[in-house]
Amino acid sequence: MSYYKYHVFFCTNLREEGETSCQNCNAKEMRDYAKARSKELGLVRSGEVRVNTAGCMNRCEDGPVIVIYPEAVWYTYVDKEDIDEIIEEHLLNGRVVERLKI
Repeated sequence: MSYYKYHVFFCTNLREEGETSCQNCNAKEMRDYAKARSKELGLVRSGEVRVNTAGCMNRCEDGPVIVIYPEAVWYTYVDKEDIDEIIEEHLLNGRVVERLKI
């Protein structure tokens, strides 16, 4: 059994030499947004959700990427609206967001 109901990892890696990487897509900003939004919704306080930074997850070509455990569901996103949809559907209602799944 997982310690958290959902553990969310955001790749925030920045590769050298201008290679494609998640941080090129504002991954840290999106992680911060997801963390703040989860706190606003009371998910962090209850111990339901933990949002963390991850190093390179080697999926930059699919990126930016996040993975949610314990289900190991991988997502990509474009903007805060996508993050809101993942929080609403997956973290609050337990439903995978198929359109963002990779």
